[in-house]
Amino acid sequence: MSSDPWGRVDETGTVYVRTADGEKVVGSWQAGSPEEALAYFERKYEGLVVEIGLLEKRVQTTDLSAKDAQAAIDHLREQVEAHHAVGDLDALRARLDKLVETVEARREERKVQRAKQSDEARHAKEALVVEAEELAQSDQWRAAGERLRSLVDTWKGLPRLDRKSDDELWHRFSHARSAFSKRRKAHFAQLDAQREDARKTKERLVAEAEALSGSTDWGPTAARYRDLMTEWKAAGRAQREHEDDLWNRFRGAQDVFFAARSSVFAERDAEQTENLKLKEELAEEAEKLLPITDLKAARAAFRSINERWEAIGHVPRDARPRVEGRMHTVDRALQDAEETEWRRTNPEARARAEGLTGQLQAAVDKLKGQIEQARAAGNTARAEKLEKELDGRQALLDQALKGLQEFGG
Repeated sequence: MSSDPWGRVDETGTVYVRTADGEKVVGSWQAGSPEEALAYFERKYEGLVVEIGLLEKRVQTTDLSAKDAQAAIDHLREQVEAHHAVGDLDALRARLDKLVETVEARREERKVQRAKQSDEARHAKEALVVEAEELAQSDQWRAAGERLRSLVDTWKGLPRLDRKSDDELWHRFSHARSAFSKRRKAHFAQLDAQREDARKTKERLVAEAEALSGSTDWGPTAARYRDLMTEWKAAGRAQREHEDDLWNRFRGAQDVFFAARSSVFAERDAEQTENLKLKEELAEEAEKLLPITDLKAARAAFRSINERWEAIGHVPRDARPRVEGRMHTVDRALQDAEETEWRRTNPEARARAEGLTGQLQAAVDKLKGQIEQARAAGNTARAEKLEKELDGRQALLDQALKGLQEFGG
């Protein structure tokens, strides 16, 4: 008979393994010595040890599913429970039990993780739906369309939810995209109709512009071209393939007319430039009358200058306000001087001014007397009230006296 700490072989060749529940028969060995029998079944045990070690490593370091891990544990447990090995089978059972706990813990972790991922996916898809529904109302066709396509790609990258929730959210998401596409299609259909109307309108404007291009009725024709341009801008854009051609024809017709007009106006401009030079000389002569010291002489001189001015023809339009403004400044100075002289020599106005001044002076003197009486009587409140009234009358008197001085008095 042969034995070791975990098993033995009896005289009949039966091999036993020791467990916490007592000895268990491992098998029968007739082919050799008892030592060889124990060695053979010990190797069986070592094989189980290696397999359990590998499974422990897979469970800890790979993404082995709980289902596959449990199947592997059950397979190894069947081998351990079959008692076809000699060694510490109870230790192997304990390791397998611990592996079960580890797998269950991993299963719970993954369950929690899946629940978390599902919750995150739900919130992410709900956010995509909300954004898609907002974009469905947008008029930013290009940007909103590109963003909706981007949202579809994002949706495809998210995990699926339970079928009911996923289908409901997808229905809303798809409906929002369809609503946007329908609105965009209607918008561009309307835009196409508007562009067709614009094309017809612009063809009419081009025809009229081309008919006017040979006109020599410069003023009315130029005004009509301005009106045509206003109508052109109001018509909106035609289709791209027509817009440029219509514009080139429209602009070309105007260019023909305005080139002809410019040629005629160039001769007129030369004459008006000479007129401007003459009027600038007259304006300089008029400005030498300032400041006015002899009103009668200045008025006579200005009248002579003005007669010569009127005899000269037109000047360039852009120079007209400047040169006429210089003459107007001198004319205004003469008018102001005449008005000042008239006020100074007007006897009726002087009399009215003297009368008003006298009345105000009397009122001021009267108030001063009343103030002295009130203070003598100790009536401070009345005195202060009268002083405020005195300030107002005194201001009016000062103004009247200033006006009287303009009469030379």
